[in-house]
Amino acid sequence: MHAEIVVLPGDGIGPEVTAAAVDVLTAVARNFGHCFNFQHHLIGGAAIDACGAPLPEETLHACQHADAVLLGAVGGPKWSDPNARVRPEQGLLALRQALGLYANLRPVAPHPAALGAAPIKPHLLAGVDLLVVRELTGGIYFGDKQRSPDHASDLCSYSVVEVERIVRRACQLARARRGKLTSVDKANVLETSRLWREVATRVAREEFPDVQIEHQLVDAMAMHLLARPREYDVIVTENMFGDILTDEASMLAGSLGLLPSASLGDGRRGLYEPIHGSAPDIAGRGMANPYASILSAALLLRHSLELVDEADCIERAVSEALHAGAFTADLASTTAPLSTRAATRAVLAHLCEERQPIVMRD
Repeated sequence: MHAEIVVLPGDGIGPEVTAAAVDVLTAVARNFGHCFNFQHHLIGGAAIDACGAPLPEETLHACQHADAVLLGAVGGPKWSDPNARVRPEQGLLALRQALGLYANLRPVAPHPAALGAAPIKPHLLAGVDLLVVRELTGGIYFGDKQRSPDHASDLCSYSVVEVERIVRRACQLARARRGKLTSVDKANVLETSRLWREVATRVAREEFPDVQIEHQLVDAMAMHLLARPREYDVIVTENMFGDILTDEASMLAGSLGLLPSASLGDGRRGLYEPIHGSAPDIAGRGMANPYASILSAALLLRHSLELVDEADCIERAVSEALHAGAFTADLASTTAPLSTRAATRAVLAHLCEERQPIVMRD
C-alpha cells in the first residue's frame, strides 16, 4: 500500500513524540511491504511564529489531500494569553471542522504493568476496557461567543443531525464490542442535553435494538468513571463533557502519556494524536512518553488505512515493552526512567515480523 501521511509536530513535546511514531510507522512499512510518504507541516504556535496563523493554508491543503494526519500537540506559555486574537488551539479546532472530523475516539484499557502508576486502587482497574466517543465539532466550543467589559457568553448549540451521527457511530462501535452504550448529558438542566437524550434514545432503539443504552448525568458519570470503571463499554457524550471526562479517564491508565485518540468523519481520512498536551515544562529534555503517539499511529493504520494486522503489531509491541518495564518518567516510580528515544527503541525491538535491524533517525 502507498499512503500519504501528513505529520503536524506542533509545539512543546509534539515534535519529539511524533518523531517516535514516524519511526515506528517506517519500520512497519518496511516489514509489511508498504510505502508511507510523510509530509511535515506547521500548526499551532509554531505556525503562528512562522506565518502568523495557527493553521496555514498550505497545512490545510496538505491535510485535505492526505490519507491520514498525525498530530503532536499545540500550545504553550508563549501563546497562552487568553485575550490574544490568534491562539494555537484555533488551528486544531479549525482543522477538525474543515476535515469534518466529528467523532473523537479515545480508548482506555489500563496496562497491567502500569497499574502502579495510577492513583486509583489496582483492584478497580483490572479488566477495564472502555471507549469514549466524544462529539468534536459542535457544542459550546464552536458556538457564538460574546464579550463586553461586564458580561461574557458562550452559546452551546446542537442539531438533531449532529447528535444522530455521533450516537450512530457510538452504537456501531458498541455493537462490535460488548453491546453496551452509556450516553452522558446534563438533561436535568440543559435543553441541549434534553435534545441529546431524546435523539440518543431514538437512534439506539430504532436502529440498534441489539445495543443496550443507558443514560448518565455528567456529574454522576465523573464519579462512576473512577469508582466503577469496569462497568462501562462505550461512552458517548458532547464536546465539552467529553473533553473533561477523557482527561479524567487518563487517571485510569496511569498517565496521559499512554492514551491515543482518533478523530474521524464519514470517510476514511482521520486525525490521530495523543490526548496529552504540549507539556512545555519537559519539552526538549528527551523525557516525554512516546507511547500515546505510537498507539495513535496504530489507530491511524486501523481506521484510515484499514491495516488491522499492522495496527495489532504496534499495539503488541507497546504492550511487550511495558511488560518488560520500559517506563518513561511519568510511569517510573523506583526504576530509572527511559528517555523518549530509549522507549521508542524498546517498541521497535518488540515489533512483530521484524525482518531486518531498524535504524532510528538522529
